[in-house]
Amino acid sequence: MTFTRALSAEFLKLFSTRLWWILALVLFLYVGVMAGGLGALFGWAATGGDASAAGVSPLPPGMNLHAVIYSMASSIGYVFPVLLGAFAVTGEFRHQTLTPTFLATPRRGIVLSAKVVAMLLVGALFGVIAWASTVGLGAAALGAFNLDTALDSSDTWAMVGRGVLAMALWAAVGVGLGALVPSQVAALIIVIAFTQFLEPVLRLVSSFNEVTANIARFLPGAASDSLVGASFYSVAMPGGSAETLFWWQGGLVLLAIAVVTTVAGYFTSWRRDVT
Repeated sequence: MTFTRALSAEFLKLFSTRLWWILALVLFLYVGVMAGGLGALFGWAATGGDASAAGVSPLPPGMNLHAVIYSMASSIGYVFPVLLGAFAVTGEFRHQTLTPTFLATPRRGIVLSAKVVAMLLVGALFGVIAWASTVGLGAAALGAFNLDTALDSSDTWAMVGRGVLAMALWAAVGVGLGALVPSQVAALIIVIAFTQFLEPVLRLVSSFNEVTANIARFLPGAASDSLVGASFYSVAMPGGSAETLFWWQGGLVLLAIAVVTTVAGYFTSWRRDVT
């Protein structure tokens, strides 16, 4: 009963602010425009600009164009559930709402657990929004150039399901990061710097060597791409054809990151005295 009340409180705190729907809206537009634009670009390349021509995927054999385009929902959109999860925690420190929260629910572990569960569910919602955008606009762009959309394939929808799971896990990672780094500004800088610069650079550099490429498979973004089963990075990077983790291994890596950061955050900032 205590956990149920704490979980309800987390949903109430989240949905009473504008942050969640602003992030969701930006996510929908961002990944949708990117997927639709990439689909149109590849469609143009495949047909020479003639939309009535029979299109052939311009990607190397073994790479499914539709999967690369649809998976942009998670391969570039995962930053949004991470930010949502991090802000759900750091906002409590910034606005000093932890004191009444802990007075209502003195067991801090329950509060943090409820926050993780709430963000898992909302992260899954973000996943549905992102994948609906990339599949809808990406398929429209591919169809306009007579390229295969694979919407009738069970593999496509299995990928979508794994992508929604990946977005949920990213939100949980965000909660762990927020608990570990309670400063909202610092958390924002870390998320942006790591997801938009540091990890892409590490993945690019490591792709030129087999040993480092095998290590790079365990980076958070690479693990997420393995869980989904497709990624824009498979085209953008010279080592894109390197062996990846199995989908379930990628999921376990993301889950482990979420658990480790959350537990570390609990034993550091979350257990400190608050005012």
